[in-house]
Amino acid sequence: MFSNLLYGLGIAFTPFNIGIAFVGCLVGTVVGVLPGLGPTGTIAILLPMVFSMPPTSAMIMLAAVYYGAMYGGSTTSILVNIPGESASVVTCIDGHKMALKGRAGSALAVSAIGSFIAGTFSVIVLTFIGEPVAELALRFGPAEFFSLFAFGLCTVASLTGKSVVRAIMATVFGLMMATVGIDLISGAPRFTFGNPFLLDGIDFIVVAIGMFAISEVIIIAEELKSGARGQVIKPKSLYISFEEFLFSIGSILRGTVIGFFVGVLPGAGATLASFLSYDIEKRLAKNPETFGEGDIRGVACPESANNAASGGALLPLLTLGIPGGGATAVMLGALMMLDITPGPLLFQKHAHLVWGLIGSMYLGNLLLLVLNWPLVNLFARIMSIPARYLMPIVLVISTIGVWSLSYSEMDLIIMGVCGVIGYYMRKHNYPLAPVLLGLILGGRMEQSFRQALIISRGSLLTFIQKPISLTLLIGAVLFLALPYLLERSRQFRLAREASFEEEA
Repeated sequence: MFSNLLYGLGIAFTPFNIGIAFVGCLVGTVVGVLPGLGPTGTIAILLPMVFSMPPTSAMIMLAAVYYGAMYGGSTTSILVNIPGESASVVTCIDGHKMALKGRAGSALAVSAIGSFIAGTFSVIVLTFIGEPVAELALRFGPAEFFSLFAFGLCTVASLTGKSVVRAIMATVFGLMMATVGIDLISGAPRFTFGNPFLLDGIDFIVVAIGMFAISEVIIIAEELKSGARGQVIKPKSLYISFEEFLFSIGSILRGTVIGFFVGVLPGAGATLASFLSYDIEKRLAKNPETFGEGDIRGVACPESANNAASGGALLPLLTLGIPGGGATAVMLGALMMLDITPGPLLFQKHAHLVWGLIGSMYLGNLLLLVLNWPLVNLFARIMSIPARYLMPIVLVISTIGVWSLSYSEMDLIIMGVCGVIGYYMRKHNYPLAPVLLGLILGGRMEQSFRQALIISRGSLLTFIQKPISLTLLIGAVLFLALPYLLERSRQFRLAREASFEEEA
């Protein structure tokens, strides 16, 4: 194993491949910062370059774009509440609150450090236990994936916001939006109201920018008009302190482990990994009420998880030929274009490609840290721009990002409507994150549900007859009931203490 790794590092550290990895990391970081394009679209655009490059160099570049986008997606989430990627939605919850408190530097720094640790960990695991771990993913069929998605939605609903009922309503709203478009099974249009622009469904980026960015613009405009908006927010510190690092290192490590193993599951991806890691971290915390109010652990954990998941997603791609998401699906297409078939024999027939790619990921994570760490100072100073000047810039960037998706006026209308809905939800304490997770997972969740029913000939018992599926469904129910049980337990404890005091 060590000789293979040294062989791969020798391939990765050639001058040409170092330059290719640097370009990929830089492009990925920019793509992550700018909302709209995303790593999948960028990799698709770069596919024609594959024909003019050696296969190993081509895959090094595409992989660098992929995990580089995970690095860069946190920047706008923290500074202006615009998630650059779907996996960066969770970072908005605490990251932007930290920025509003003058701690943008700490949030950006812990994001970079957590991403580096998680990315390096995922490559180490990919190096040593790649094939055994990837084989676990083969045990997941349609029923197990439906239960996994249901578990993810229920954990978010139970832990996000102050009311489980409102979180469930927000989740259902996201699932409703996921049903708009062409039915994947029958091919019939659903809920399009005769509008051809809705046949492809509602894009996540449109909803995310509307609910987070546009609602933020509306709220700040309202505060400026009423005089409630205070002075310009100046960063208190441009880098993370040693105490903050020690406080968040546990969250980084837990998010890394959770993110990697969730990322291995085909279809789960970095988005579900970041949500699950955040929810578990909040559950484990002694003071969970600080999450959502600017807790640095709420940035460290999801950022580590989504970067670890990007490395984990390469496991099933290389060892089984199964893509873990949109970006890895395009990478699978690139391999097929190069007449390379991923699978168990890939390590034997194309060892130079596999180990060169793995070696380049060690280099890529280091390059990303070198690229992003010096920029923390520059990015953090964005928060010192007065809101009356910063918000119009945010509005322009948001509009351009949505328009660049498909040049559709309908997307702009949906963005505006979602902005108003997001404003209403924030004013009435409805969490926004469950809406987006429902929209992201809704399509795959429905597809898995219907595939499981087709296989079982319409029997719902298939979801409880399989041990993994049953375990996940029980966990989902327990997560929904847990806040109620904890509240009842607290009330019972307080009542008992009061009765003891009366007797005394």
